[in-house]
Amino acid sequence: MVVSARKPVFARITARLHASWVGAVLASVVLLAGCAIEFQNTQAAQQVAQQSKPPGSVYVGWRVFQERCAVCHGPAAAGGAGGPDLLPRVRDMGSRQFVSLVLNRYDWGLPTAKAGTDSATREALIDDVVQGRQGAMTMPAWQGEPVVSAHIADLYAYLSARAQGTQGPGRPAP
Repeated sequence: MVVSARKPVFARITARLHASWVGAVLASVVLLAGCAIEFQNTQAAQQVAQQSKPPGSVYVGWRVFQERCAVCHGPAAAGGAGGPDLLPRVRDMGSRQFVSLVLNRYDWGLPTAKAGTDSATREALIDDVVQGRQGAMTMPAWQGEPVVSAHIADLYAYLSARAQGTQGPGRPAP
């Protein structure tokens, strides 16, 4: 009789332990499923952020900017003796407008026909701007410059990142 009284107590304890174990397993499954969903959402958010960035390399754009543009616009694109602060200007323009202004014509001082067709005049203007001569406050069209033409998307990526505040004034990571 003593043996049979112990059996129901043991069975109840075993049932409770089994129920607790099953509950812990179910809670773990639910918790891990929530983590997997969070991981997927983070990954999707990262993809959207990556796709919303302008095409081009910020690092390569920085290098080209330092080689070709920093003389006038300063090393951080915040303006210099020969050129204005580019950050507020680029912040409000899209990539198509940027390309048009930099490559085609951005020299208000020369007539359109003269700036677009006379390469000697354009080269003289480039020399004036690069050397910082007085009166050379116009920016030349960079269409004929192979380094600038080949890396215009990179220049925009760098200047856009600076203008939006996602890139500081120093050297970006390669």
